[in-house]
Amino acid sequence: MSESTTTGVPGAQGVSAGPEMTVAAAFAGMKSVVPVMFRAGCPDCRSNFELAASALRLAIGATSRTTFYSFTCPDCGAAVRKPAGERIVELLTGGGVRTLRLTSVG
Repeated sequence: MSESTTTGVPGAQGVSAGPEMTVAAAFAGMKSVVPVMFRAGCPDCRSNFELAASALRLAIGATSRTTFYSFTCPDCGAAVRKPAGERIVELLTGGGVRTLRLTSVG
């Protein structure tokens, strides 16, 4: 059995140095990104559904009372506003939900 070495890696067996991968080459086969979906419910009509990040808005205020997310119910059309704790804020921002930072006028 013969031993081959990879350039710059002495003692590596069975590994050959190939061309370097560029970012463009790494993502060349990617057609689209699967959108993040969030489960939500409407307090008016009691419907449960999934919403894309683009259907939600997150408002981050100075306190927990002024931090919330909102959306329009796809079934009844009601404007829904729900409080958003730290974990919800983290999930929504990580999922690409547009965020508005609220500031007080002084």
